[in-house]
Amino acid sequence: MLLVLALAALIWFGGRVMGAPQRLRAMCVGALLLAVVLAQLVLPDGNALRAATGGSAAPWLMLAGAGVLVALYRAGLGRLRARATEQESAAAPSPGATGPFAAGELDRYARHVVLRELGGPGQRALKQASVLVIGAGGLGAPALQYLAAAGVGRIGVIDDDVVDPGNLQRQVIHVDAHIGMPKVFSAQKAMEAQNPYAEIRPYNRRLTEEIAADLFAEYDVILDGTDNFETRYLTNRVAVAQGKPLVSGALAQWEGQVSVFDPAHDAPCYQCIFPEPPADGLAPTCAEAGVLGPLPGVVGSMMAVETIKLIADVGQVLRGEMIIYDALWGETRKITLRRRQDCPVCGAA
Repeated sequence: MLLVLALAALIWFGGRVMGAPQRLRAMCVGALLLAVVLAQLVLPDGNALRAATGGSAAPWLMLAGAGVLVALYRAGLGRLRARATEQESAAAPSPGATGPFAAGELDRYARHVVLRELGGPGQRALKQASVLVIGAGGLGAPALQYLAAAGVGRIGVIDDDVVDPGNLQRQVIHVDAHIGMPKVFSAQKAMEAQNPYAEIRPYNRRLTEEIAADLFAEYDVILDGTDNFETRYLTNRVAVAQGKPLVSGALAQWEGQVSVFDPAHDAPCYQCIFPEPPADGLAPTCAEAGVLGPLPGVVGSMMAVETIKLIADVGQVLRGEMIIYDALWGETRKITLRRRQDCPVCGAA
């Protein structure tokens, strides 16, 4: 009996060393076992071969039964693993997908779905929408995080700056470990960690006249979180030309403002309200005048709210209106904005 077991071990492990497939080795061992069982059943008592192989078929039949059970167990386990893999593949995040929600995806949006004004149709609209955020700084940071968390299907972010230690006091999408990294890639990492179902498109460059039109054409809503008037006026011109709503925010020390410029819906554009940039020194940057750390979070979050309302077509969007928030005195004011018929950008729109 030991001789047969040794021969079976030689077939199995020797074949493994020689690179023989597992199924072929199993068939060879099975053939050996079958030959031994037949020898026990066919040969007469006292036969030398029968005596050398144990003298009885019973232990070999038991061994064969155990082998069959093990084979059946492994086959069943393989099928279960294959089924689990298939289910995991079906439930895996599909970045930027515009079709049905992936399995389990609706769980993260449950608080949206139960909102009467938003619900399933609104969440589906968010999944199918695309938003371009210009600037991954103070205003862009909270807006990007909340748009990704809310389930916007495709989010583009354009910025040519890198993460600086002075940014971390307010630009909460970036972390200390990302100092020196381009802001768009730092933001991308944070958003993908927040929501792997969202497709993030980073553009590590400055927005220019040459690329603006083609870039804007790929998105439904434009969100302006920049800190310079040159880019603001460019963004406004291209958004108006393409009929895209522009969600705009601005900061100054303790105060912030938010509005939606959308001449396609008879609202004023940015240049209607700010016909020309202020004179030098009248509008210092955050680096020059300072800014309260949480203030961009408040204003950027409001910009994300207006963007979601635009996409889902719910509530009253801030078209033709501006909210001004004074953090120092805890005051919020809403003012009405009028369109200028002589505006060089939207006057003839």
